[in-house]
Amino acid sequence: MAKKVVIIGAGVGGIACAARLSKAGFDVTVIEKNNFAGGRCSLMYNAGHRFDTGPSLLLLPILFHQTFADLGTTLEKEGVELLKCEPNYQLFFHDGQFTLSSDLSTMHKHITELEPFDGYLSFLGEAGKHYSLSLEHVLNKNFGSFLNMARPSFLRHVLTLHPFESIWSRACRHFKTDRLRRAFTFASMYMGMSPFEAPGTYSLLQYTECVEGIWYPRGGFYRLLEVLLNMSKRNGAKYLLETNVNRIVTDSGKVTGVEISTGTETPEILSADIVICNADLVYAYNNLLPPTKHAERLANRKQSCSSVSFYWSIKTKVPALQIHNIFLAEAYQESFDDIFHGVGIPSEPSFYVNVPSHVDPSAAPDGKDSIIVLVPISSKGSVDVDKLRKHILSVIHKRTGTDLAPLIYHEIVNTPQEWESKFNLHQGSILGLSHSFFNVLSFRPRIRHDKYQGLYFVGASTHPGTGVPVVLAGSGLTVKEIMNDLNGNSIRYQWYLLSAALVLAILALVLPLLS
Repeated sequence: MAKKVVIIGAGVGGIACAARLSKAGFDVTVIEKNNFAGGRCSLMYNAGHRFDTGPSLLLLPILFHQTFADLGTTLEKEGVELLKCEPNYQLFFHDGQFTLSSDLSTMHKHITELEPFDGYLSFLGEAGKHYSLSLEHVLNKNFGSFLNMARPSFLRHVLTLHPFESIWSRACRHFKTDRLRRAFTFASMYMGMSPFEAPGTYSLLQYTECVEGIWYPRGGFYRLLEVLLNMSKRNGAKYLLETNVNRIVTDSGKVTGVEISTGTETPEILSADIVICNADLVYAYNNLLPPTKHAERLANRKQSCSSVSFYWSIKTKVPALQIHNIFLAEAYQESFDDIFHGVGIPSEPSFYVNVPSHVDPSAAPDGKDSIIVLVPISSKGSVDVDKLRKHILSVIHKRTGTDLAPLIYHEIVNTPQEWESKFNLHQGSILGLSHSFFNVLSFRPRIRHDKYQGLYFVGASTHPGTGVPVVLAGSGLTVKEIMNDLNGNSIRYQWYLLSAALVLAILALVLPLLS
C-alpha cells in the first residue's frame, strides 16, 4: 500500500515535492490555506494586466532543467518557453546609467569607459568558481548533521568560496570604481541581505546573470509551477485549497497526520505516514508544533528583509524602462544599514522595477504596460505607503524623464503586513532566514526534524536556502532524505555531537587566520 504523504503549503517546494513523490508512487495530498497555489510565486490580475507576485526573473536555469530531468521530462516537452531578457538590467544611479548584459562585447564597451576590463574578467573567474563549487558541494548535497561540513570534499573548498568575506569586499578587490562595485553587488538583495554582509560566495548570482543570462517564462513565472502542479495531479496528487493546517499531529515521537479545518467545519485529522512542511519554517515551529526553546530561538534568528511591492496597471507603453531596472541610492551603504540596522525604511531606498510586458506582451493589454516595483525594507515597524510611493515616482521621473504618476490607473500593494497575513511569513520576511555563514549549511534548520520521525521541511528557511531554483533543488534533497530514511540509510543521531565538536574545532583553527 502506498505511503500517505501530506504536504503543508502549495509553494514552490511543496508543489515540486508533490510532483516528485507522486511520480514515485506515493499517495500525496497538498494542503494550502489560500484559494490559489504558488505561494509567493503566484500571479495577480487586473483588467488584462498580469503581475508576478514574487519572482520576476529566472536565474540558475541549470536547476530548473535538473528538476524536470529528475521527473523524466524537459521544460520544452512540457510547453515551458523561456524568453531571454536582454539587457539583463538598466542601472540608474543618481548621476548616470549603466547597462548590465550577458553579451561580452556590450560589457566590454561599458566597463572600459570606467576602468580596465581585467577587473571584470577576474571577478567573473572568481564568481564562476563560487558557482561551480556551490552547485557541486552545497546546492545538491544534504547537510543533515555537522559531520557533513567535515567532509574533506567540502572542507578543502571552504576558503575558495569566501564565506567569511562580504560580496562588497570581494568586489573591491576586482573593481576600482565605486560604480562597478555597486553594479556587481546589489544582487545580494535576492537573498534579502546587504552586500556589506552577504558572504562573498553569493557572487555566483552575478556569474549566472552575466554568463547564462536572465530569463522569463512566457505566461509568467507561475507557468513553471503550473506545469509541475499538473504533472503531480496526473500522477494522483490531490490539492485542498482554502484549508488551514491547525497543527501537526504526533504520537510517541512520530508524525501521524495533520489537523485541518476550512474555517466553517469542525477540525478533522488527516492521517499521514509522512508530513512535509512547506509553510514558513519559523511559523511552523512556533505555531504547528509543540512549543520548544528551539522554536523560540528560531524566531529570534536573523531574518532576511521584507518589501513593499507595488503592482501598477499603466495606460500606455513606457519605453524609458527596460525589462529589469535597478535604481540605486546615492548613499548606497547607508540605505542598506537603514534596513538591517537602523530605521527600517531608508530615506533614500534602492529599488527594483520590472516591466514584464516588455519581454512577454501577454502581461498587459495592447498598448499598455504592467509594472512591478519592489522596495526592500525592514520587516519591523510601520510603513507610510503614500510617502514611499511618492518618493519612488519622483526618483523614476528624475532619472528617466518619465512621469509615471498620471499613467497609473490601478494599483495593488503588498506590505510586510500583507506578506505575513497572506503567506504566514514570520515578520513579513519575504525570503526567510538570513544567509549569513552561521545560518547556512549544517547551521540552517535541517530537512528532517530532529525529534519527530516522518516530519520533513522544504522551502526558503531550510537547507539549501532561498530562491526558486534553490528551493527546487531543495525539493530533490528532501525527497532523497525521505527515501534514505525509508531504506534505513539515515545518519544516526549520536553522530551529531561528535561531528559538531569536529566542525567547531576546525572553525576555531580557521577563523583566527582570517581575522
